[in-house]
Order: sequence, then C-alpha cells, then structure tokens
Amino acid sequence: MDLALGALPFEQRTVKRASSWSWAEGRTLITCSAEDLVVHKAFAGRDLDWGDVERILIRQHGKLDLNQIRSELKPLLELKGEAEALSKLDQKHEIVERRLHAKP
Repeated sequence: MDLALGALPFEQRTVKRASSWSWAEGRTLITCSAEDLVVHKAFAGRDLDWGDVERILIRQHGKLDLNQIRSELKPLLELKGEAEALSKLDQKHEIVERRLHAKP
C-alpha cells in the first residue's frame, strides 16, 4: 500500500480525483484513479511497477485518459531526470494494443 500526502500539485489533484471503493459490507477505501495509479507506477519505474502498468492498461483498456496520464507524468519525470519513461509508457501501451487486437 502506498500513501500520498498531497504535498505536490500532482498529489493534490490525485486526492481530488480519488473515489471510494467498497471491498466488504461497511468497509471502504479511498483509492486513486486508474490514471493516477499509472502515473505513480511509471514514476516509481521499478520492473514490478512497469508490470503493474501493463496490467492496468489491459484491465482498463479503452477507459483510460492517456492524455491526462502523459500530461501529469511528463513534468514529474522531467524533475526526476527520467523523461525517457514516457517512451516506455508508450511502448507498454503499444504492446497491450497489439496483444488485445491480435487475432487468435
């Protein structure tokens, strides 16, 4: 489980876009949007995170706002000095598209 404290403008927007998720009767968690989760995972950039990004792209196929993801991720990666992760995100997206549109 990761926690965001809302210190950066992106984190503040993440908190505003968050929603409740009911996982048991009377039990809820506040979770970030799928788009924001992709941003957090791509920013972290570990192999496990990139696997998670690919699974999110598959599970949320056709529902994600990819422009929002890119616009939120780009300045964070520039601060980190790892702008090439945007290309990795595009590669993951292309892989998912090919896999989901491949003929059996």
